[in-house]
Amino acid sequence: MAITTRASAPGDGAASGPPPGGPDARPVAPPGRTAWAEGVDLLRAGATTEPGRLRIIGAVLAAVVLLFGAVALWEISGRVTAAEDVVGRSQPLSADAASIYRSLADADTASSSGFLAGAQEPREVRQRYEKDIANASELLVNAAANTGADGESRKEITLLGRELPRYTGLIEQARANNRQGLPLGGAYLRHANEQMSTVLLPAAQRLYEAETGRLYADYDEARSWPLASTGAGLLALAALAWAQRRDYLRTHRVLNQGLLAAAAAALVVLMWLTVGHALARSELSEARTDGQESLKVLNDARIASLQARAGENLTLISRGAVLAEDKKSDKYDVDYATNMKQLDAGLARALRLADDDAGRDPVTRAVDGVAQWKQRHAAARESDMRGDYEQALPQVIGDANHKDSSGASFDTVDASLERAVAHEQQEFTRAARGGLGALDGLTTGAAALAVLGAVAALLGIGRRLSEYR
Repeated sequence: MAITTRASAPGDGAASGPPPGGPDARPVAPPGRTAWAEGVDLLRAGATTEPGRLRIIGAVLAAVVLLFGAVALWEISGRVTAAEDVVGRSQPLSADAASIYRSLADADTASSSGFLAGAQEPREVRQRYEKDIANASELLVNAAANTGADGESRKEITLLGRELPRYTGLIEQARANNRQGLPLGGAYLRHANEQMSTVLLPAAQRLYEAETGRLYADYDEARSWPLASTGAGLLALAALAWAQRRDYLRTHRVLNQGLLAAAAAALVVLMWLTVGHALARSELSEARTDGQESLKVLNDARIASLQARAGENLTLISRGAVLAEDKKSDKYDVDYATNMKQLDAGLARALRLADDDAGRDPVTRAVDGVAQWKQRHAAARESDMRGDYEQALPQVIGDANHKDSSGASFDTVDASLERAVAHEQQEFTRAARGGLGALDGLTTGAAALAVLGAVAALLGIGRRLSEYR
């Protein structure tokens, strides 16, 4: 039987052109992939071989060591800045605020002493008053230039700057009337004292508390332990120890010099960080407990003595014109007694805080001066209560025949407290600078050693990689 064939005609369902899968076939493109996914695939593929794993380990070790250095640099920089603020900004501002308070209280005391002296105010008393006002004004300007643009301190500085001229104006009016022998001078002086005790001194106290609070915040920041740096350092050492052990298990070589150098660099940074910060904490703690706390107590005691002296003077000036809350006692005599109790308590605490003879001796002299002051005040008060004003006046302010006055005792107390404050300020400065010095070079050293450690780790891993070439 003959077999016939028929050519396929177009359109009869037969395929035309090259068969599927031929040389001209076009494959379907895979879906688009991100660079991250491709990187992960490359990393996974590399991790299947020992050279690839070594490259990954080297990169991780370098990153961990650099992370340790970066964290140490960040934390220690913050501690150094806080310690610098303690030494150069917050403590000086706190001390200035205390000086503002003391200068204002001393100016009030000097003005009342000058008033008691009569129309011919002693030149040295006038100079003391002017010096106190000038000192307070200068310190206010300095505080305004160095404190923050907002906050409690700025508000109190503004208040003091506005009210201080009003106080000095009242004092000048009191002095002018006193020179003319007019009783109105006493009223102006009492009004000035009220302005000082109810407006200026409370504002100065709030300023001192705000600046001291900032000082303690800087203390806490400078002393806080760098936990993140310590943790990062331990992590770096653990990673390097693991890499060293892995190298030993695979090659039976005891040490990899590059990894050993990296571990040494990390260990040096960690030890430097630990020892340096421990020394800084110790010195700053000493500055706070043996310096700043003593300064605060002594400043409070000195201010109490100034206010007691002002109260003693005003008791004679007012002559019972202003009564205390009980409507029986003289207000200024009550204020004197209250401030003397605060002075006694402050001196007792200052003696407990004094840690050497240089700090203890002036406080002891101040205690003896206070005891003498009380005796002389009692004698003057007895004369005043008998109505013998002419006898009481020299017993308070002194004259050629009454050098053993309560004012002389006050001067002894004030001078002794001034010496004690100067000593404690030196103790604070020495300890605080010692704390700052313990951190010297740590930031630069940590950064340099971290970079050195990272390079050493890469070189150590590179040494192993060279064996595969």
